[in-house]
Amino acid sequence: MLAKAKGFIPFVSDKGVIKPSYVKELEENGIDFESGSHDEKRILSTSLIIKSPGIPDKVDLIKKAKALQIPVISEIEFAGRYTNKKTICITGSNGKTTTTLWIHHILKNAGLNVVTAGNIGESFARQVVEDLPDVYVIELSSFQLDGMYEFRADIAILLNITPDHLDRYNYEMQNYVNSKFRITQNLTENDWLIYNADDPIIEKEMAQRAILAKLAPFSIEKEEGMTAYINNDQIIFNLKPSVTMSIHDLSLKGKHNVQNSMASGIAAKILEIRKENIRESLSDFKNVEHRLEFVAKVNGIEFINDSKATNVNSAWFALESMDNPTVWIVGGVDKGNDYDTLLQLVKDKVKAIVCLGTDNAKIIESFGDHVEMIGEAKSAMEAVAMSYRFAKNGDTVLLSPACASFDLFESYEDRGKQFKFCVRGL
Repeated sequence: MLAKAKGFIPFVSDKGVIKPSYVKELEENGIDFESGSHDEKRILSTSLIIKSPGIPDKVDLIKKAKALQIPVISEIEFAGRYTNKKTICITGSNGKTTTTLWIHHILKNAGLNVVTAGNIGESFARQVVEDLPDVYVIELSSFQLDGMYEFRADIAILLNITPDHLDRYNYEMQNYVNSKFRITQNLTENDWLIYNADDPIIEKEMAQRAILAKLAPFSIEKEEGMTAYINNDQIIFNLKPSVTMSIHDLSLKGKHNVQNSMASGIAAKILEIRKENIRESLSDFKNVEHRLEFVAKVNGIEFINDSKATNVNSAWFALESMDNPTVWIVGGVDKGNDYDTLLQLVKDKVKAIVCLGTDNAKIIESFGDHVEMIGEAKSAMEAVAMSYRFAKNGDTVLLSPACASFDLFESYEDRGKQFKFCVRGL
């Protein structure tokens, strides 16, 4: 839509099957398209390719396009060329969605015309067609960042970097780190970089990179030099006029959500949102579906849906926030997971494990000797029934898979919804 509005002649090519609703929209707008295959000759005769972030650069068609020096960019890069509105861009291995929605919540409550975009909500490009908002809050995956070259955030946020999607980066962690740090490219002295000073990879990289932006580090471990820090269970936002609030007043619990709240609060302070708005919005925000979502309590057993935890670090945060003996539902498509970092948490908090995947050998090998019970399930219904048998009054059943969902489910949303349906069926 944006391409057509700006005078391009767009052609949509999808090797998969385009959904009927999208076909209807393309036809109504007179946009040429193909579904089920790629017309290589036509694609390689274009002047610009806007690539879906799910398509790796190593695909032959993309390699050929680059060899012909056809620019291959992301939708974010393209849309950014046609707006001068303020952008807040968030990336990290974990917490992106929560922080994006939390910032949106604060700004909306403060009366700004604000929308989410990128990896959440409607596409950035679709919204730039009319370009109505004052602020775009954009969640960026590493795949989206890989296709960005000239785009610049007004406020960039880097939450954390832990191993994820390494199959996409030739199993080289530094390649993934470099991808995440693309959020800092093109930042000027008028822009801001908010970052997690407790993350060792980020701290190491910051020491090696020359970044022009104004820096706003946050920490739950140290105070000196921090823009947000903790003192006596109080979060101090150290931008004048400073804001203080108790960590116990935050609507989301766990150390990772304290960090997410710090990043969100700093962004709001930079935009000069009133401290009353910030405090209120940090305390009444409701989290995204499938992220540590309370489902139900059945016979004293609490069920938590954290299906969005598709990597080890997300599962670590979920387990770290558990206060009760836990039955952990884990498994799916392994993305090169190293489960060693979870072992101590499993020893301390997990009484039983239900493996929900087609290949569970790695999980059983990693944790089988450290829990009272372990079982395998091939459906959400089977996993819920088994976890219910393993649990007792006062326990928590946690779906936090640490893996992608595509072996048994359409998506992590499908996995989470099936889990909730089965829990409610108890």
